[in-house]
Amino acid sequence: MLAVMHRPAARMAVGLHAGISLVVALAAFVVWAGTGGAFWPVWVFYGLAIPLSLHAGVWWALDRPTAAERGLAVHGVVAAVVSMTVFLAWALSGGGRFFPVWVIASFAITVGVHALIVHRRRLFSQERELTERVDELTRTRRGALDAQAAELRRIERDLHDGAQARLVALSMHLGRAEERLEDRPEVADLVRRARAEASTAIGELRDLARGIAPPVLADRGLPAAVEALGQRAAIPVTVRGELDPERRTPPVVENAAYFVVAEALTNVAKHAPGARATVSLAQRDGLLTVEVADDGPGGADPDGGGLTGLRHRVEALDGRLSVTSVAATGTLVRVELPCGS
Repeated sequence: MLAVMHRPAARMAVGLHAGISLVVALAAFVVWAGTGGAFWPVWVFYGLAIPLSLHAGVWWALDRPTAAERGLAVHGVVAAVVSMTVFLAWALSGGGRFFPVWVIASFAITVGVHALIVHRRRLFSQERELTERVDELTRTRRGALDAQAAELRRIERDLHDGAQARLVALSMHLGRAEERLEDRPEVADLVRRARAEASTAIGELRDLARGIAPPVLADRGLPAAVEALGQRAAIPVTVRGELDPERRTPPVVENAAYFVVAEALTNVAKHAPGARATVSLAQRDGLLTVEVADDGPGGADPDGGGLTGLRHRVEALDGRLSVTSVAATGTLVRVELPCGS
């Protein structure tokens, strides 16, 4: 408060000090110019600069808004002036071993510790704000992913119960119409083509729905959906492990785990058609672990397109995907997905 009240007077005092120092420096220079010899005024300048620097620095430091910041600023000013004084003394005395390093280092350490003490609340407050922001972003991202999974399941149901069912009914009607047009071959051929197009559309819709999520995943959970995958697979598949039906994982996690198993089994059938596969499921300590192992020839590329896509899907949920593939031994795809609340 005293510094704020006398701010103009303090500024005038610094200005007066600077003016007097300048007059004394000029007088010393004039005397030296008249007498000649070694340039001894440099020591006069040196002596005048020290108190002037302290005066100006302390005036600046006392203008800080809080007492803690004023104390830190005074500490910094004194450290800077003393360090520069020692450095100039070393330089003006002809150099040699650089002893000022110890003074400068000591002041740097003490001022740094002082600054940490003064600004610790601000630092901790920023850290707390960042932590809260990360938590908020994690919650909102999980909410968005859950909403996306629910919307995809709704679309799958609409495709299965709506458009797909209507196309199946249309195909059946076209088949009946074709039977009644045996005496009109040209019209029957058109109906036959329409029926073939309807059958193609049904197949495409089934593939599209299968790429979203099967109804069994939403109705009966991940184990049942994986069992169904194993039964439809082109290779022998054994499913091991059970999940607690009363503690189902979030839909978005189930979707990710399901597609990991589906893609892994597809890769086994494609690259190791004579192999057997084992799918293991486990849920422990807030983690859903999925492993797909096969006894094929190995040599899988972890950076391949399919596995890279799975890795991105898993990492979007803060999960981890690893691939272990040994030649002539087989391949293991392991996924860990957080499934806590």
